[in-house]
Amino acid sequence: MASSSSSRILLLLMLFLTASASDDAMRDDERAPKSESCNNPFQLVKVENWADGEKGLTHSGMTARFGSSLPEKAENSVRTPAILSNPSDCCSPLTSKLFESVALCIRGGCDFQVKATFAQAGGATGVLIINNEDDLAEMVCSNSTVANVSIPVVMITKSAGEALNASLASGKRVEVLLYAPPRPLVDFSVAFLWLVAVGTLVCASLWSDLTTPEKSGERYNELFPKESRNAAAARGGYDKEVLKINSKAAVVFVIAASTFLVLLFFFMSAWFMWVLIVLFCISGVQGMHTCITSLTLRKWQNCGQKTVNVPLFGEVSIFSLLVFLFCVAFAVFWASTRHESYSWIGQDILGVCLMITVLQLAQLPNIKVATVLLSSAFAYDIFWVFISPLIFHESVMIAVARGDKAGGEAIPMLLKFPRLFDAWGGYDMIGFGDIIFPGLLVSFAHRFDRDNKKGALNGYFLWMVIGYGIGLVFTYLGLYLMDGNGQPALLYLVPCTLGVIIVLGLIRGELKSLWDYGTDSSLSTEPSYSEV
Repeated sequence: MASSSSSRILLLLMLFLTASASDDAMRDDERAPKSESCNNPFQLVKVENWADGEKGLTHSGMTARFGSSLPEKAENSVRTPAILSNPSDCCSPLTSKLFESVALCIRGGCDFQVKATFAQAGGATGVLIINNEDDLAEMVCSNSTVANVSIPVVMITKSAGEALNASLASGKRVEVLLYAPPRPLVDFSVAFLWLVAVGTLVCASLWSDLTTPEKSGERYNELFPKESRNAAAARGGYDKEVLKINSKAAVVFVIAASTFLVLLFFFMSAWFMWVLIVLFCISGVQGMHTCITSLTLRKWQNCGQKTVNVPLFGEVSIFSLLVFLFCVAFAVFWASTRHESYSWIGQDILGVCLMITVLQLAQLPNIKVATVLLSSAFAYDIFWVFISPLIFHESVMIAVARGDKAGGEAIPMLLKFPRLFDAWGGYDMIGFGDIIFPGLLVSFAHRFDRDNKKGALNGYFLWMVIGYGIGLVFTYLGLYLMDGNGQPALLYLVPCTLGVIIVLGLIRGELKSLWDYGTDSSLSTEPSYSEV
């Protein structure tokens, strides 16, 4: 039940990989040619369909830069027959009768504008262009052509097109209804994520205070030596289990994380994703087990009095064993149902317990190391989200977080919450790394305040928590201003935490103390990262 140092370091590397991101399908290619007649924003479209009056699955689509707009509500749209065009690519005058119908055209052969122009000339009231893969591409204008298209033009995925074509091929009358419901500016899920992220950070910082036994726990430690190490680490009371990070290790850590991220980007696959899921489950079980046992044994230490001999583990607490089996069952249930609509609950529970435990296992000794680590993380986040597309033609971090090369299976190192008031559904998310790395600094601020007997207002912990909360607000504000495209959360969180503690230290004349805190060897005997 105890974890090794190498597995903890691997876990920290994995936590570093995720950025705060949403899974919107909306994209906007500003490099594409635009004109007065070709300047529409891309809109997500719902494509409802019926075959001989029987309603089918609702498909998703995306509008083009050109053409007319669609109504926002289904009741303001009209059910229209859908007809497969002839020729099927719509690249020449159409011979099929399209009057008051929506034309189905396959992608390829000519420009999107040409397809729409021929469909419009044939009497179509709209065009559905079937993509050649299960994705939605941006339909833009050619360089010098004026788009004289006055009907809506929508792209649908290959699988959606095949479903419509199958109904038409069987002789059924197919009707479609197109509308483009807008996304809400703010969804309740953002407020929930804000509360969970800030709450996790506060709980992790105060964990040693929350789990310190009310009475002596020597009897428990004597009976369960294997358990006591993890429980002690969760309470922050045993130095041997704490990893002290130094400046050199912080830089090496960021370099290693970048290397790991690139490997994931190039070699991500379904089996690799399963490796990450298994690692997440193992780490989540350890974190959940530690949290439950620590909180329970604080109040009821007698729960750990009865023991049993377990192969490979020796004598362990029956209570600890039962909690461990419960945590394993919980993780297995989550892994087997991770595609269900409710799976985010299990993922968030495992993730919160994992992050609380990690923040007990790793500590920053002073602001000097914090500056090196968070500044490196700041550059890391910006490079792999914003600059990497210039080299790899897409954002490496967002591609890895979404699982683009693993069949859309997203990596589980994320907290997420469903968009309850969004017609398009989906999730808002925040990466574990966006809580862990600022959390290391916030935890240091709490230890510094406690050791120096500082109050809430003249200390640093409260202001770190407030700064982190404000940084998250800025993160999600940036997310919405960027139309849901992924944001490097540390771009906002680092200035709002590291910047705040440095400014406060300067104002109070305590920056030198914060900078060199813990350098006296008499103050700490924990091994550093470089010694692990």
